Amino acid sequence: MRGVAARIGRAAVLTLVAGTVGGAALLAGEALVARNRRYAQPKLGLALRSTIGPASAPPLRLVLLGDSSTLGVGVDRVGDTVGGQLARLLSPGTGPAGVGERQVLLSSVGVSGSRCADLATQVARALLGERPDVAVILIGANDATSLRWPGESATYLGSAVRRLREAGVEVVVGTCPDLGAVRAMAQPLRQVAGWLGRRTARAQARAVLASGGAVVDLAGETGPVFRADAGTLCPDGYHPSADGYRVWAHALLPAVAHAVAVAQQQH
Repeated sequence: MRGVAARIGRAAVLTLVAGTVGGAALLAGEALVARNRRYAQPKLGLALRSTIGPASAPPLRLVLLGDSSTLGVGVDRVGDTVGGQLARLLSPGTGPAGVGERQVLLSSVGVSGSRCADLATQVARALLGERPDVAVILIGANDATSLRWPGESATYLGSAVRRLREAGVEVVVGTCPDLGAVRAMAQPLRQVAGWLGRRTARAQARAVLASGGAVVDLAGETGPVFRADAGTLCPDGYHPSADGYRVWAHALLPAVAHAVAVAQQQH
């Protein structure tokens, strides 16, 4: 998050969102305030690997790639992370075709602060050892706030999805979340962040579909909830809370459950 607000402030000025010198000064001041806030950090004690579900059930290998959201920054328990909540939803056998119980082998190779350009290393790590059945990628916020060109970021994301698909892994991508719901920034800076996020998400969706992955529009599906309920964010006003990760998990679930069914049919 360091420097994020400042970069968004500069983008707002460059795109003339402010429209006036006074507006530019307002954005710069808001960026300074947001930059100096205290933000949640990754917890080293939070397990990056977990097993959820009965040991007697068939295993499902689920790996998360991406940024801080794949590490559960903002919560204290694995069960409250988006991965933990997805695993809990999947373990009873959620999905089509009456698929039974599963033992979900959950892991994350995500790195806090990552952008799409960082995914190549994460893909290599995800493919070490036994191949995952399903990969969930959550990324885009850092690309948007660091002013990366959406097409360039999307190209890196598409390449990562393609490598995973060529390895036989089903892929679901949650595109850039609604940055306009982030309460760590005041208006109108928050509005500019939302615009940057939407632009990034659109480019991501095109690249993922072209590369054979499935897309979940996190901003479109969960943004209204985050905007209406401050409790979906942790105290730093930027990262999701346990409730926020739960909202994301339920939005991702249909696509992930479908990916699981496809993966299991191929075994």
